[in-house]
Amino acid sequence: MRSIVEVPGAVRQARTLWFVAVGAGVFETVLVVASGRAGDGAVAGVALRAVVFGAALFTTLRMYRGQRWARLALAVGLGVLGTLSIVVDPLLWLAGGNSLTAVIRDSGGVDLLFGASRVLHVAAVLSACALMFTPKANAYFR
Repeated sequence: MRSIVEVPGAVRQARTLWFVAVGAGVFETVLVVASGRAGDGAVAGVALRAVVFGAALFTTLRMYRGQRWARLALAVGLGVLGTLSIVVDPLLWLAGGNSLTAVIRDSGGVDLLFGASRVLHVAAVLSACALMFTPKANAYFR
């Protein structure tokens, strides 16, 4: 059993950023479904995302309590694999010679909201990962 230890600021901030990332993911899902762009697999896609979001929240709370496995699961599962899953296609699209300026110019409101949310989502994940491995956070997880 852990003795009572104050949670470092970096860990508190990481927790908040994981909540922001999940919130952004939920917002993105709602945008896609509400806009009619979800396609045939909408129910399965929403169900899968609900499971991932629930697991992320559960794991975030365990990380906040100092459980090392949770920090590692968030870093690898969402920090690495999750981030790759949402940035690979846009990066390949850009590498294919497409213009970010043109796509922004030709985007509608839903597209711009989705893009802004996705930027916030990725920034929150990467920042949370960095904060979980600061020296004070490392000491907390020992």
